[in-house]
Amino acid sequence: MCRPSTNSSTEAEKLAQGEEWIPKLDLQAFAKEIKELGDKLEREQGEADVRHLNKIVGWSNMCALVGMLTMGLKVSLLPIVALSTWTFSRWTMIAHHTCHGGYDKCHPNKNRWHRFKFAIGSFWRRLADWFDWMMPEAWNVEHNNRHHYNLSEIEDPDLVENNLAELRDMKAPLLFKYMYVFAAACTWKWLYYSPNTYKELKLAKWRREGKKIPDGVVPSDAVTIKTLLTQKIPFYSLSEFVMIVIGPYFLIHFFILPLPLLFIQQYLGRDDMYMNAVKNLFLADILTNLHGFVAVVTNHAGDDMYRFREGCRPFSGSFYLRQVLASVDFAYGTDIVDFLHGWLNYQIEHHMWPNLSMLSYQKSAPLVREICERHGVPYIKQNVFWRVKKTVDIMVGNNSMKWFPESYEKKYLETDKLILAAKKMSKSE
Repeated sequence: MCRPSTNSSTEAEKLAQGEEWIPKLDLQAFAKEIKELGDKLEREQGEADVRHLNKIVGWSNMCALVGMLTMGLKVSLLPIVALSTWTFSRWTMIAHHTCHGGYDKCHPNKNRWHRFKFAIGSFWRRLADWFDWMMPEAWNVEHNNRHHYNLSEIEDPDLVENNLAELRDMKAPLLFKYMYVFAAACTWKWLYYSPNTYKELKLAKWRREGKKIPDGVVPSDAVTIKTLLTQKIPFYSLSEFVMIVIGPYFLIHFFILPLPLLFIQQYLGRDDMYMNAVKNLFLADILTNLHGFVAVVTNHAGDDMYRFREGCRPFSGSFYLRQVLASVDFAYGTDIVDFLHGWLNYQIEHHMWPNLSMLSYQKSAPLVREICERHGVPYIKQNVFWRVKKTVDIMVGNNSMKWFPESYEKKYLETDKLILAAKKMSKSE
């Protein structure tokens, strides 16, 4: 992807329509208000947040119970939707916010509901807390660290425009591209997210050990199942990936989980219950992929979302601003609406303060929107299906994301440095 070069002396003349707010923004004042609100929300977390988490866990468990009680009866919508929602909610709400540390300080059970305990450390913890196609440790690196602190930069492993560059540039009929996107949406956790998160885990280990990245290897390039099957990659082998990451989930979730139905069907004089369950589990997983695609992949893509050239310091003025300009919120406000969105409808707030609880995001969204409006910062909140269209348009090459004006990106980064230097000086006095 080419990166446009700009002349800082004439940058103001080149601002696009709707960007008139950029030279007027008081970045320091904006960042101060956002930080103060985040600190206040964190201080106020407590028993109410734990009760709210327990309610969401209860809803997720109810979906699991309905799905498992009905999956052997026949292949039908009820067990498929229930099982799909169980998998979706376990990841996007329960694991997501716990692995970010949203309940580290307010939950009394530190041996489980803590970012350094939940789903990691042993196979049993993965199985009991969050069992999915992705390895939890790998997802923590890819999502919690790389994606959140490199949002919409080239180092962002979830940058849709970069990851789909091959499809965008492909000389193929548009109908073929749409079919490709639909197939990818049905399988993206298997074919993209699981292998790429594991790559990020391996890459992080290389960096810690000071290991040199081989010539010709671009760290920002995604590793997919296609890559594993057609190329020799230096990070890990296909057999390692199968044995450690996806193999255990595939075997246990789809074949061992419904195993009791072999005995139940014999007792009831039936011969189809086990296979009904297997089919329902596979169809539910496809539905989960689609549900996840709609709620997850659409968060940071669209022709109204910005990209950035350089990294920024976490929780600086530039950082807070970028989380607004490269994220979108969906409909929100009630637990049912938020549950259906996987609590991914608060992306702006979640990216500003990754370590808050689900309840805190629900409280914060109207307040963040008011702060943005007062400072003239565009705050985008739209229907999730409209965002699907915008994301697909980026994927197939119909549209492209916006680049934040280069001189203002540099100016804001310089402002961050001056603010940090002033803080250090005041502390030393």
